[in-house]
Amino acid sequence: MNNKLAAPYQLAAFKLICLQGSVALVAAIIVFLGWGVSAGLSALAGGVVAVLPHCVFAVYAFRYMGASRANQAYTSLKRGNGLKFMLTIILFALVLKHFPVILLPFFSSYVLALFTGLFAPVFFKH
Repeated sequence: MNNKLAAPYQLAAFKLICLQGSVALVAAIIVFLGWGVSAGLSALAGGVVAVLPHCVFAVYAFRYMGASRANQAYTSLKRGNGLKFMLTIILFALVLKHFPVILLPFFSSYVLALFTGLFAPVFFKH
């Protein structure tokens, strides 16, 4: 069930996720051009590990809105936050175990995508 009160906040969250994805993609392209294919793929993997859990969190966090649904909103927010952390740990483990990544571009792209959220108020009014 979709809540009409939550729609603007869902849109703002997905704008931020698109901005984070764009920053991670641009960083991966720059690393690809400067250091080669393996480093570019490592940077892209770092961006995916940063952005994908935020998508899951945004879906859960803004599912319910309003005073009559406070308990549902709180439960959904907790579930989304827990899933975000679990998915982050799982993605880190999968990428670092199964793919030959170069750690500097991987973690740099990850941190850059995360820090994009700190500067979101500069880009968005909402």
